[in-house]
Amino acid sequence: MSGGNGARGNGVDAPDIEDEDLEDGDLLAVLRLIAERAGKVILAYYVDVEDIEVRAKADASPVTEADEAAEAFILRALATLTPEIPVVSEEATAAGRAPDISGDRFWLVDPLDGTKEFLSGNGEFTVNIALIRDGAPVAGVVHAPALAMTWVGAEPDGASFSQTDQPPMPIEARGLPEAGAVVVASRRHGDLRALDRFLADYHIEEQIEAGSSIKFGLLASGKADLYPRFGRTMEWDTAAGHAVLLAAGGSVTRADTGEALTYGKPGLENPHFIARGKT
Repeated sequence: MSGGNGARGNGVDAPDIEDEDLEDGDLLAVLRLIAERAGKVILAYYVDVEDIEVRAKADASPVTEADEAAEAFILRALATLTPEIPVVSEEATAAGRAPDISGDRFWLVDPLDGTKEFLSGNGEFTVNIALIRDGAPVAGVVHAPALAMTWVGAEPDGASFSQTDQPPMPIEARGLPEAGAVVVASRRHGDLRALDRFLADYHIEEQIEAGSSIKFGLLASGKADLYPRFGRTMEWDTAAGHAVLLAAGGSVTRADTGEALTYGKPGLENPHFIARGKT
């Protein structure tokens, strides 16, 4: 594949993935490349975010040209990388295009996680790409283009973090510190009473709010300890961050049963869950 996306013609270019980009065999390096180039697509729209057209989907969540352009880029790249593996992506699913995922592997893509954060201009939005095998997230990348931050992870390779043009550095989740847990919570979603009930069993040092899958990145980097989510999420919201956190030594479990959160569920909606650092 060749050429650029020409996003809005403002000079920000994210060329399609060429075959030679995929030849080194390093899946995490390729996922990082795809996510970071998709991030450039998004940033082309972020320059004039106040002028961007916003539409409401059937579930009342917002969608923009930036979501759709980034998704188109990612879908082309994954079709080049693994044409045999189906891709479930947020905007295609919303449009009624759902592939057969009855096999053992599929991709989960959220091209712009945190559209409300994107529209608010606070920078806390991400590109999420995850590979699912037998219901578990086995590789993932979370890229925050406005913050120039990227988290990647796959078991047994581990997880890493990079910023701007710096080389990736290994990261690891931490155990609960004696001073108390640092809790991350959604800025815009969730049942606050359920959250308070859950946290009553913990000594809490600090509670911070963050948007999108950045919350998983904070846990994977050892900068936070708990992310309880008592609100609606879809599988593409969590899979990439879940993969990174698993690779860093953390976990994501259902709030109701304590079992590992799985993927490929009917309807693709998650139950409430608890993401943790090392336990």
